[in-house]
Amino acid sequence: MPFIYLASQSPRRRQLLEQLGVAYELLLPDEDEDAESLEMVLPREAPKTYVQRVTQLKLDAALARMKRRKLPAAPILCSDTTVALGREILGKPQDAADAQRMLRTLSGQTHRVMTAVAIGSARKRVQALSTSQVRFAPLSPAQIQKYVASGEPMGKAGAYAVQGAAAGLIEHMSGSYSGIMGLPMFETAQLLRELGFKL
Repeated sequence: MPFIYLASQSPRRRQLLEQLGVAYELLLPDEDEDAESLEMVLPREAPKTYVQRVTQLKLDAALARMKRRKLPAAPILCSDTTVALGREILGKPQDAADAQRMLRTLSGQTHRVMTAVAIGSARKRVQALSTSQVRFAPLSPAQIQKYVASGEPMGKAGAYAVQGAAAGLIEHMSGSYSGIMGLPMFETAQLLRELGFKL
């Protein structure tokens, strides 16, 4: 049965791939790989450019990893999600204070969630971008403090997880719910079909 490598530590991406019925194996970074450095924002970089560039860098690193480990050849799926308010990119919070700052920034505002997906092999690459809109209700300091204290914002772009307790703080969303989670199902399915997967 055809399979892909998933170069992501996100349990949500695994869950979404399983929903599509795609067989996959994890292809995670080696201990000495500096995966975090791939997510550095360049000066004056637009959010759309950023998320697509980072996804391609992740794919480059994963292809090199597959070759280095002498693994059986198979397409590799990489994805990156970014939260943007205007041109400001809100990445993963560094600590609880940073998470509170981000949530104060998003309070009562509509922001964009962009998830780029790239699937590639040594011979061919395909990619897609999903953009959704999310609006938080006005958040009180107590709401923000309670949510940050739950620990859920840590490790999440924009300091929230739409599939978690943050759902109770979101007033409106439009676009791809799975894209906001971290892997847009429709776009991913299209890319897999383009590579010959029968879904």
